[in-house]
Amino acid sequence: MTALSFAFAFVLMLGVLIFVHELGHFVVAKLCGVGVLRFSLGFGPPIGIGRFKLAFQRGETEYVAAWFPLGGYVKMLGESTDEEAAAAAGAPSEPPPDPERAFNRKPVWQRLLILCAGPGMNLLLPVVIFVGVLAAGMPRPAPVVGTVEPASPAARAGLAVGDRVLAVSGQPVRWWDDVEEAIRAHPGQTVALRIERGGAPREVSLAVEARPGLDAYGSAAQVGWAGLGHSRLAAVVGIPAGGAPVARTELRSGDRIASVDGASIEDWDGFATRYAAAPRGSQVRLEVERASAPTAEPDKLAVEVPALGSADALGVVPATVLVAQISPGSPAERAGLRAGDLIVAVDGAPVGSFASFSDLVRSSGGRALAIAYARGGETREIRVKPELLDADTGLGISEERYLIGITAHAATVAGAVGVEQEVNPLRALPRAVAMTAEVTRTFLQGLERLVTGEVSRKQLAGPIGIAEIAHSAFERGWQAYLSTLVLISVNLAVLNLLPIPVLDGGQAVLILIEGVKRSPVSLRTREIAQQIGVTLLVMLMALAFWNDLSRHWARFVDWVRQSTGL
Repeated sequence: MTALSFAFAFVLMLGVLIFVHELGHFVVAKLCGVGVLRFSLGFGPPIGIGRFKLAFQRGETEYVAAWFPLGGYVKMLGESTDEEAAAAAGAPSEPPPDPERAFNRKPVWQRLLILCAGPGMNLLLPVVIFVGVLAAGMPRPAPVVGTVEPASPAARAGLAVGDRVLAVSGQPVRWWDDVEEAIRAHPGQTVALRIERGGAPREVSLAVEARPGLDAYGSAAQVGWAGLGHSRLAAVVGIPAGGAPVARTELRSGDRIASVDGASIEDWDGFATRYAAAPRGSQVRLEVERASAPTAEPDKLAVEVPALGSADALGVVPATVLVAQISPGSPAERAGLRAGDLIVAVDGAPVGSFASFSDLVRSSGGRALAIAYARGGETREIRVKPELLDADTGLGISEERYLIGITAHAATVAGAVGVEQEVNPLRALPRAVAMTAEVTRTFLQGLERLVTGEVSRKQLAGPIGIAEIAHSAFERGWQAYLSTLVLISVNLAVLNLLPIPVLDGGQAVLILIEGVKRSPVSLRTREIAQQIGVTLLVMLMALAFWNDLSRHWARFVDWVRQSTGL
């Protein structure tokens, strides 16, 4: 992470969001005939050295880029309460050059329109982004089964790798997310799947299992589970039993199979199919990649194994949870797990994917789990109690989650991907509006849970957290960066509409009160409201800033100790 790329990603994202927001106020104010004295990106004096400053005058408006980037403002004629306070105190004041162009002289509906234009532009920005992304083509996971876990509801229903899901409970699905959400929403119920296999449609009845899990906001919940996955299992070998025929060969747990008898292999299903097709009694030549260390380049080896008709007969299973590293002092280390152990079951249920294993650990609530693992050809069982540890959320910031402290070898490869593309703006625009509405709905639900305490206040991020999120998205590519821009833009729009007096929503409430009582709200009332609003805003910002600092406190203390030699 370089300081330059960190600052660039943060300032670019924040600059776009602030510019769009303030542009909304500016344009609508001009359309309503309000005089605009200053358009400022950031607070404080203009950026510059000596006589050279990022500020210029056009007509009555001064355009400024200021030093402190966490915000911006549009200063309109007749908007400030300072002049009113001076007049109330008896101090002389000059009337505005054109009183009819003052903000406070405009009708209520125009003032409301000006105030709501900023948040409105922040909601319009995602629509524009989605229209552009849809025109360019947005890669999305196709509804094609990549993994069927053993002994799962999906396996019992007869689903197979490569099946394309067409509909769930009669509702057509276009993407894998639709399939996953539909299954998670029906714990303990039976759903009807319409699938396509080999070009022919068929109906499948799937009994969805209810199990503890996490909802979209990280809270414990009962969710539906069927043992279906989109990612395909990598052709990485696990050897759970020492007495299996494979134990008499040179194949080892963790070996990645690259080819079978010269034919390249992409995933576990390809290996199992190719191996099963070999004539019984012959020798099958495998090209494997074996890494001596997690970060080392793998060695390429040729290994011969007997053709026994199936991978099960050979005694190999996909290494879905093969331990690569153990965090020092973690629950896994204290329980005796070591690198190279193959986790095969949790609480007596087979582990068919790392995603399922991860969900069981994260949703455990700290309950001790009975973990069965294979080492040296023997299966053993231990009890491990997950603990709250810092984990990356995938957005570039960390939060506490129940973990046991292991890193597993990569056990999956990408599943089938499609492209959602719509170049016709008449079709793309409604789709973009619907996508923006869905993001907004999700954020509002999260905000409600934050207020009620169902979601931890620790998830509230301040400037440091936003900068980390922006930089993480910037490093992952333009699609991740635009997705993050959409999320934060919606957040900014909704938060600005909250009825806190110093925000747009609070100002709109005061103007609505004025419209109802048909007279201006008194200066004293507005001052009190602003003081309350400032206090609430400062408290909210302090909490977010504290969350930022607390995530890095231990790292900061270590840095101080190293710097001072204490």
